Amino acid sequence: NIVTHDNKRATTRVAPTKTVGDVVGAFQSIVTVEYIRGVKNHCWKSFNGKLWQRNYYEHIIRDEKSYHRISEYIINNPKNWKEDGFFND
Repeated sequence: NIVTHDNKRATTRVAPTKTVGDVVGAFQSIVTVEYIRGVKNHCWKSFNGKLWQRNYYEHIIRDEKSYHRISEYIINNPKNWKEDGFFND
């Protein structure tokens, strides 16, 4: 709320809200542009597949048990990648 100097009126402004998807999309866009720039200008290796998966897994952490389970998944996921059906080297 913004109150004027005479305290007779107040104006409320609602800030635009961003979803997690909006933030992820913006991040992906920025990273993709920088990657393309790196390939063109800095001899980075080009990637012929898709840079980003179509969807992502979103979960709200509501308690400590959930936090630890998700943390373990994040830590251990790269270790399990070679066993994944989508992995090809």
